[in-house]
Amino acid sequence: MSRLVYFGSPELAVPPLRALLDAGHEIALVVSKPDARRGRGGSTTPSPVKAAARDAGIPTTEDPEEALHVGAEFGVVVAYGRLLSPQLVAGLPMVNLHFSLLPRWRGAAPVERAILEGDHETGVCLMAIEEGLDTGGVYRTSAVTIRHKTLEELQRELVDLGCAQLREALADGLTSLGPAAPQVGEATYAKKVKPTEYELDLSKPASELLRTIRLGRAWVHDGTKRLRILSATLQPGGLAPGQVEGNFVGTGADVLELGEVQPEGRGRMDAASWSRGRRSNRPLGASLEQDSL
Repeated sequence: MSRLVYFGSPELAVPPLRALLDAGHEIALVVSKPDARRGRGGSTTPSPVKAAARDAGIPTTEDPEEALHVGAEFGVVVAYGRLLSPQLVAGLPMVNLHFSLLPRWRGAAPVERAILEGDHETGVCLMAIEEGLDTGGVYRTSAVTIRHKTLEELQRELVDLGCAQLREALADGLTSLGPAAPQVGEATYAKKVKPTEYELDLSKPASELLRTIRLGRAWVHDGTKRLRILSATLQPGGLAPGQVEGNFVGTGADVLELGEVQPEGRGRMDAASWSRGRRSNRPLGASLEQDSL
């Protein structure tokens, strides 16, 4: 087994860290993003990967250059979230577990963009790291169909595939990888999803709106407040965009049947209960502030 450095930050990068440990690899150091500040008191919270490393007794750092000084054979990068310096890339062999079918969706939010664009499939690539953004050759690829999976469901499936890839591909260290194949095809870039992209424009077709809903953070204006739409299905119908009848909402084409919602300032609830308690006939999607402009 190998002595390595692990680079990662979010929750989805925790299972691959544990998979490498379970496979018998020695993780000399974990590199993660700086702790996040929470609230006005100035307290900080470590990234999920940093917290998991501490629980496992693994030294951690926020300085990636320290990876060059711990006697590691190579590094493994999983959703680290920061670019690595040319000096580090040149000084330490590294592989990156990336959650897309490269060169489709290089960058920060590949799973989210695959869902939003209505891609038929996505997958996991184990790739070499170069100075460019996700431009390295690919050692292993595993594909999955997207269908109607939520972001959470798809990420869970991809993480399981990625863990299996790491266990198999690195069983004998980097020597078992073989040559990396150059990426073939048109490159697309997955920018981080902006908060404004989660607001639903109900003049669009229900089929398109469902892609945003599957990300788990979709919302619409309901008067002066926001209504988060946590789950919904597409149904045929002819309601006007934003018109509410029971737990059905009109769109630009077809109808959304709401499943679970969360009104601003309240807990999650089924849409039928929300609709029965709603004291307004206003369409969803236009705020009262917009009406006054």
